[in-house]
Amino acid sequence: MNTGSDREANESASSEPAAEDVHVSKAPAFIKARRSLHLSWQVGVFIVGLAVIGAGVAMLVLPGPGWVAIFAGLAIWATEFAWAHLVLRWTKRKVTEAAQKALDPKVRRRNIILTSAGLVIAAALIGFYLWKYGLVLPWDLKDQ
Repeated sequence: MNTGSDREANESASSEPAAEDVHVSKAPAFIKARRSLHLSWQVGVFIVGLAVIGAGVAMLVLPGPGWVAIFAGLAIWATEFAWAHLVLRWTKRKVTEAAQKALDPKVRRRNIILTSAGLVIAAALIGFYLWKYGLVLPWDLKDQ
């Protein structure tokens, strides 16, 4: 029979961080053995992660998978830095929650209705503009 004190002991044991939750550098052992080499490794990882994140930010406005690159840069940082590991875990949790929320039938129905209403309004505005001013393409100008 499970008594109250046994249950509390089980709950406190389960609330402690698992072995995989403790952040450990992914650098090879020979690099970790020397402080200056390990510091150089961390600087290199930081620069590579920063370059990937910078490319991701650029790809937000240019063609390319911007968010994927940003998360990849964060994953690179997470191999060496505990703060990046925590941010990456938080981000994964929030993305999973958002995906679950998006699959909710009520939310999907609301999003479909709002998208349809937006498309109808946009079509009405475009139709009004074409009715009022007509379709004049830039290469069809006769005044030049």
